[in-house]
Amino acid sequence: MTESDNAFSLAGRQALVTGGTQGVGAAIARAVARAGADVIVVGVRDDASAQEVLDDIRRHGRQGELLVADLSQPPQRYVDDILAAALDRFPDLGLLVNNVGTYIDRPFLEMDWSTYQTTMNLNVACGYFLTQAFARHWITKGIEGRVVFTGSINGMLAEADHTAYDTSKGAVAAMVRSLCVALAPHGIRVNSMAPGLVRTPLTGPALDQNRLQEWMELHTPNGRVPDADVCGDAVVFLLSHAARHVHGQTMLVDGGMSVWQQPDPPSQFG
Repeated sequence: MTESDNAFSLAGRQALVTGGTQGVGAAIARAVARAGADVIVVGVRDDASAQEVLDDIRRHGRQGELLVADLSQPPQRYVDDILAAALDRFPDLGLLVNNVGTYIDRPFLEMDWSTYQTTMNLNVACGYFLTQAFARHWITKGIEGRVVFTGSINGMLAEADHTAYDTSKGAVAAMVRSLCVALAPHGIRVNSMAPGLVRTPLTGPALDQNRLQEWMELHTPNGRVPDADVCGDAVVFLLSHAARHVHGQTMLVDGGMSVWQQPDPPSQFG
């Protein structure tokens, strides 16, 4: 059977997912395994969440490995080690998901250098330099690699108290376009999956307070705040042969929020 016979399958492939032990990253790792790939997840610690993700990967009959690394540091401190460790475990690894990120932020007039730098290290520099390291290897070995970044609707729509985060996700969208132009001639595809609000262990407590979920559903055309599995399915598509002619794109997974100027006004304003 050729790749085209099952264009959405990742069978026989090997992937690395940064920030893959919780939230959106864990959903991506699980979806990639369900699609048939072996998966290395990179997380900041070996804890119960990490082991749960690895168990789920193995439950699908795939190999699951954990790399522990603090990706909030400058990339030169860890990129070479991650590349070497990943290729030692999966020598034919050809799928990279740059998912790790942080939402830690504060109002613009209170922003400090440390918070800004950590945001840019995790959300921008990490993926940039990991992609560079893997791309150099793939080009040398003749591997047609596939890269997906986790962007955000915040790369298009701003929030007043999240200026560093918004800036970083806007940079991801621009970076995906630039890396497409740089790497497509080498047979390497680069795209981004950009979610709107999804329910994760991080967002759940906020959604459950002050009717926030109801408010966000009102502002989303399909009326849903879904679980993070919608992100995993979108990433599988972008990594798969089905997306073979998709280069440099940001796929918004947001229930239509980004295309709606505003919801219909409540009846008292009608």
